Amino acid sequence: MSQTFGMESPGKHHAGTSRPPVRYVVIIDGGGSAIARLMLETREQVQEFEGGTPEVVQMIQGLVPVKGANDPEWDQALQAHSTQERMAAEVYTLPV
Repeated sequence: MSQTFGMESPGKHHAGTSRPPVRYVVIIDGGGSAIARLMLETREQVQEFEGGTPEVVQMIQGLVPVKGANDPEWDQALQAHSTQERMAAEVYTLPV
């Protein structure tokens, strides 16, 4: 039998820096289905979801997208996508 008498207490809270907030949601075609890519202000991708999930719909609700992600600042982040996919992409800017 264990001498710890149950679960271990959680460790001390680390007061380090938190990661920056997501600034953009890019809905783009990825092999025949919509993909939602969450991007930082720097256009660094931090997460990817299926485009139709309720969480994505809730994030972009009420926001008006910009059509197309062909600008040079998107080149690195969306290099795996074709020009046609990037032209059809919807870019939502989240309020910070």
